[in-house]
This record gives sequence, C-alpha cells and structure tokens, in this order.
Amino acid sequence: MTGAASLIAAEGLSFRYRLGADHVVRDLSHSFVAGTLTALTGPSGSGKSTLLYLLGLMLRPSDGVVLWRGLDTTSRADSARSRIRARAIGFVFQDAVLDPSRSILSNVTEAGLYAGLDPNWTRRTALGLLEQLGVIGRVDHRPGEISGGQAQRVALCRALVKRPEIILADEPSGNLDEASADVVWATLQSAARDGAAVIVATHDLARATTAGEVLEL
Repeated sequence: MTGAASLIAAEGLSFRYRLGADHVVRDLSHSFVAGTLTALTGPSGSGKSTLLYLLGLMLRPSDGVVLWRGLDTTSRADSARSRIRARAIGFVFQDAVLDPSRSILSNVTEAGLYAGLDPNWTRRTALGLLEQLGVIGRVDHRPGEISGGQAQRVALCRALVKRPEIILADEPSGNLDEASADVVWATLQSAARDGAAVIVATHDLARATTAGEVLEL
C-alpha cells in the first residue's frame, strides 16, 4: 500500500508477455518513496527489468495497477502516460541507447526539451552533469566515438537532466569498470539524497547492500 511519501507504487502488479505464458511479475505490491534508493535483486529472469518497464509506464500490467502520486496510471491513455514519463521519470537502460546521429550534448538535452523545460536552463544543467560525471570533454562527439563506460555516464546525465522525481536504472553499472561503476552508483545515491525515488535493478550485491532498501524478486 502507498504511504504519505510514496512517489510510485505497485499494487497487485502482475505481468506476462502473452496469454498462457508464465508470469514474469506476479502479484507484487510495494511503495517506492522519495529520498530512497531501492535495489532490485534476484536471479536472471526474476522480472527486475520487466518491473522497471512497468514502473516506467512503458508496459501495461496484465493485472494490478501502477500508482504515481496516488494516481492510477494503468487505465490512462498512452498520451497521458507519455506526459507522466516526460515530466517525472528518468530511465537509464542496460545499454546506453544513445541516438547515434546526435552529439553527446544533444543526447542529454533532448530529455529536458521533451519535458518542456527552458532550453537555456536545460543546456546549463546538462553541461554541469556532464562535467560532474567526467565526460565534459566529449560534448561535441557522437556516441560511436566514446567508450561504453562514457556512454553509460552520458545516459545517466540524460536521465537526470530534467531533475526527475523517479529514476529507474537497469543494471547501470553491469558492463562498467570499477571506477566508472563507482561514479554511476555514487550519482544515483546522490539523487536519492536530493529527494528522488531511485530504483535500480542490479546483480551487484556488494553495491546493493549500500542501498536504502533491497527488494528481492
């Protein structure tokens, strides 16, 4: 059930990819609150990524609901769900998924512009994040011209540029060297301290133990 500080919650959430298939997520209820980093753990195939896509309003549940600030998002039109995603949710995919035709800076600012934020503010914020994550020297490059670790840090900047209240990250440090993984994890922890609800799917049990809570699937 949701609490006073809940930003996003699952209530009786179940999902299967087709009729007759096994459920990937089954009857899950959990509230994710502001200021907390939640680590989603469990073996491969346990539904961690699927749960993130459900919470990120990219999939509709087979049963149950996803609540955003107490609002039932499940029955809302795709356009309304897209507006919530643009306004409130930042997503870091397992692979960076950057637009290869755009510069690094443009990849980051696009998320803020899509959310309707002031272009000048968005650009300043993007540059600050890129500097914070050590990729400021790559702003004019394209994704094919940077390393995988740099691309993942750029993807994190893209998720953070609009200052979302909910941050969803799917194995954000899984393919990174230790130094890059430390930077990414510390940045996610900082976002939680600043008030976001941060939900991270991870196989990294050592880092998961430093989370505010652990939800094992």
